[in-house]
Amino acid sequence: MANTMENMPETVERTPRTVVSRFARTFLLLFPVYLCGYLGMSMSWLLLAVLIWLWWKRIRQNKQALLLKAKQLSDFEESSIRSGIKEADLPAWVHFPDVERAEWLNKAVTQAWPFFGCYLEGLFKDTIEPAIRGANDYLKTLSFTKLNFGEKPPRINGVKAYRENVDKRQIIFDLHISYVGDCEIDVEIPKYFCKAGAKNVQLHGTLRVVLEPLISQMPLFGALTFFFIRRPLLHINWTGLTNLLDIPGLSGTSDTMIMDQIAYYLVLPNRFTIPIVGDMELAQIRFPIPKGVVRIHLLEARDLERKDNLLKGMIKGRSDPYAVLHVGNQSFKSKVIQTCLHPVWNEVYEAIVHEVPGQELEISVFDEDPDKDDFLGSLTVDLNDVMHGKDVDEWFDLDEVETGQLHLKLQWLSLLADASVLQEAMHGVKAMPGQANDGLSSALLIAYLDCARNLPSGKKSNLDPSPFVQLSVAHNTYESKICYNTNEPVWEQAFTFFIHNPTEQDLDIEVKDDEQQCSLGSLSIPLQKIIAADDLTLDQSFLLNQSGPNSFLKMKIALRVLIVEPPDASTLHSERSIVRRKGTAKSNKRKSGSIQRANGTASQVPSTDTSTSREYGNLGHSTTDELLGTSDAMTAGLQGTATMRLKEATPSISSDMSALASTQELRKRMIEMKESLASGDAPLGQIQLTLRHSSQRNCLVVVVHACRNLLAATDEGSDVYVRMYLLPERKKLGKKKTSVVKKSVNPTFDETFDFGITLVEAQRRVLDVAVKHNGGFLAKEELLGKLLLELTTLDLGKGTTKWYDLTVDAETLKSK
Repeated sequence: MANTMENMPETVERTPRTVVSRFARTFLLLFPVYLCGYLGMSMSWLLLAVLIWLWWKRIRQNKQALLLKAKQLSDFEESSIRSGIKEADLPAWVHFPDVERAEWLNKAVTQAWPFFGCYLEGLFKDTIEPAIRGANDYLKTLSFTKLNFGEKPPRINGVKAYRENVDKRQIIFDLHISYVGDCEIDVEIPKYFCKAGAKNVQLHGTLRVVLEPLISQMPLFGALTFFFIRRPLLHINWTGLTNLLDIPGLSGTSDTMIMDQIAYYLVLPNRFTIPIVGDMELAQIRFPIPKGVVRIHLLEARDLERKDNLLKGMIKGRSDPYAVLHVGNQSFKSKVIQTCLHPVWNEVYEAIVHEVPGQELEISVFDEDPDKDDFLGSLTVDLNDVMHGKDVDEWFDLDEVETGQLHLKLQWLSLLADASVLQEAMHGVKAMPGQANDGLSSALLIAYLDCARNLPSGKKSNLDPSPFVQLSVAHNTYESKICYNTNEPVWEQAFTFFIHNPTEQDLDIEVKDDEQQCSLGSLSIPLQKIIAADDLTLDQSFLLNQSGPNSFLKMKIALRVLIVEPPDASTLHSERSIVRRKGTAKSNKRKSGSIQRANGTASQVPSTDTSTSREYGNLGHSTTDELLGTSDAMTAGLQGTATMRLKEATPSISSDMSALASTQELRKRMIEMKESLASGDAPLGQIQLTLRHSSQRNCLVVVVHACRNLLAATDEGSDVYVRMYLLPERKKLGKKKTSVVKKSVNPTFDETFDFGITLVEAQRRVLDVAVKHNGGFLAKEELLGKLLLELTTLDLGKGTTKWYDLTVDAETLKSK
């Protein structure tokens, strides 16, 4: 009885709280229904909200399941192996004999982790928090309210040390890292009543550690450098307001944005260097000259699997194959060949190789589908083997599938600081005067941006500027980071450009103020000046034009000629055996394929349909929004079906013959403005095109450079894109379309498109070009101008670049 009396007050206290909680929950559920009825809204909006909530809940559950699986594997590694866990989930030391276990190192990390957590807390409070507050006025009140890095330290699943093909003055080893942490980080911005945070972070990847240069004094090396060879795999469980980042459509984007910031500092070509001994040349250690360039000829494939089957496989169909290629954080996507099991691409890509041994060429072949693309096989090639073989041309078996082969030609281009071989390199890529531009490169330009001094203040105030630098070669532009509130910024960044003809191109540099969006000075350096310099390198301070009297920019600029050297004599007899990865026999495809993908799994990324797309300095256009796998074997197992395969959105097909209303509207606008236009002007503006035929790839190449003086569809300009057909074909497969440039009447595209036809056939065709304003979702498009260009009299072998007038009714235009 006494016990009953003691529990009565507690029961009385709990009951009102339970009632209030249930009432609040019921109110939150029913209020949206009432609101929809009160505002006269359709119930479909409510159903859409429910679907989004269910999808968000599913994403959260998947993340928690992945975290639980990783925790179990981390805590009970031995029992998991004995219980027959999947081979792809095993640590790297199980698969590779040259990867060693590091349990002694894990024990040391476990013991030191609490102290390292204290160091990280101080780093967040003393360095990161003030930096975030100073970066933006809206974040001045930001503070970290909770910093708990948990009790679970990172695990090192394997260590690989390199003894061959490395400099004698450096030590290189790879750490296969797996972090499944129970950390909690909470952030608060009191001014806006905003609370957010993250917990239970997963990070898996291969961290390369380099000790260089080796010296004769303790501790025997001058600096410690570490970086990820490729993007690690990241999973984050969000808390607070950042729970919204788990909403469908934002989940993958948020993780990718965070990975972009990590890659900005720690993924090749970026490195983090800690000097150990003074007087070290850190710039040379942090940004060394790349090892070389690999030129990838994606030629063809054969005997691919049939994926587009009908009636549950009763009717065998075909596939719509395309290939995705990765070299480090550089990504390329081939064009899609419709309904074909033996596709022919004949596309060429160029990728910079920063680390060999270590970096690999990863190729995955997919079948394009409206919903989710089907996997057709993958292939991994060690670029260290290509570097020694120099020139590889063979068929490779695709892994993880029963059938399928890929024909590749791989060329290793060495970087030479020798101006005497430049003419030979230029002749090899048709960069000499009078030759058609094939879009390939004869040289590589590396620009190391160090610092600036005595920059002027902005035009509108005497406050210190927030400078950043734009570097451009032809149509390729890169921007440095922003240094806030200083006239003596230090950037310490490196930029790389592919160069087609260094005798005719310039490096254009402009320093800008981010706060006032004005120029603080500019500079133009002809590449011919670098060719004339010693060792093809300029290391000096450059005075800025249209700047302060003593304003200068300190840079180091190097030009390296790309040459295919003869292969090493020691590799001539074994070239074919060393390039193909082990275990590619048809009988072992399933097993060996999983091991290869565990060492470097790649997932598809959005990219433009162009055979010359590349990350640095390309004529085409490509996006670098990507998700890459890790080289840690356990990572491949964690990915499983959760690996995201993003694909380029297929534009909707709408025949221009049905756009009669747009043409009539455009004609009416022409009549209204005709009297106010001076004679000789192009009323609808002009478009700049380059047309040439590539004999190497056997295709017609059309480069859409820019438009000028277009009509403005709105007060802010037009959202412009260019659509092309090669008549008489007007099918969906033959349609080419540029990206949309927002709010402009002088848009710049610089996008390259290929039409797979012979030179003789191309000279019989007519290029149909339409410049349009993209009206957006559920809004009609507006025609801004047309062009019909007859290719009969054009010199496509030599190539031509011209401005063409746009008209309303595009009559066939012949070359003048």
